[in-house]
Amino acid sequence: MSVPSHALRDSATMLRRNLLHARRYPSLTLQLLLTPVMLFLLFVFIFGDAMSAGIGGGDADRSAYIAYLVPGLLLMTIGSTTIGTAVSIATDMAEGIVARFRTMAIHRGSVLVGHVVGSVLQCLASVLLVGAVALAVGFRSTDATVLEWVAAFGLLTVFSLALTWLAVGMGLSSPNAEVASNNAMPLIFLPLISSAFVPVDSMPGWFRPIAEYQPFTPAIETLRGLLLGSEIGHNGWLAVAWCLGLAALGHLWSRALFRRDPK
Repeated sequence: MSVPSHALRDSATMLRRNLLHARRYPSLTLQLLLTPVMLFLLFVFIFGDAMSAGIGGGDADRSAYIAYLVPGLLLMTIGSTTIGTAVSIATDMAEGIVARFRTMAIHRGSVLVGHVVGSVLQCLASVLLVGAVALAVGFRSTDATVLEWVAAFGLLTVFSLALTWLAVGMGLSSPNAEVASNNAMPLIFLPLISSAFVPVDSMPGWFRPIAEYQPFTPAIETLRGLLLGSEIGHNGWLAVAWCLGLAALGHLWSRALFRRDPK
């Protein structure tokens, strides 16, 4: 069997293992998924009237704020879901299963590829679920074309891949699952200081550059532009640059950590 065929077969096996593991132990996935859903419902039904007044909605009309909120929540969902990847990899390392894989005649990179592909699929499934909740409470994107929907889905996929590789590195560098969960907390914290919930223009002047140029804000504004027809401006290329840069950094970091000889 050729090397590419060997790698593809072993990667498919590892992907199946990780998906079965997620199905058998759904508590972590549900916990991470419920966080953005609960935040979404909180901001819509508790803070929606007050927030909508500041972005063009009326006191009794939450539709403008729902439309504003959904793109940020979709990307926050990706960040929270990838924490599960860091925890899963740290658990595999701590329990010794990866050490056993090293002794077997399998393609080494397939262990990481299985985690990455499985995580991206879980991220997209989580995004679809949160999107369904958003549609149920009134989100609509009537102006987006088919091409814009495809571009939005592509952005969500690439963003999932970038954060997943970072989460893999966090998991490999952590001695146990608890540390991995703590190390990956910025993936949930960063959306809270982005334009996900309020416009960057409403933030203090000294804080705006931090919120504007971190990875989540350009991706959120690009997604808003694709789905809602708002101005994308320089956010499009910034979002792509962040995705490619984070994916490359996470990939190189993860490979370097995985290739280290176990102590």
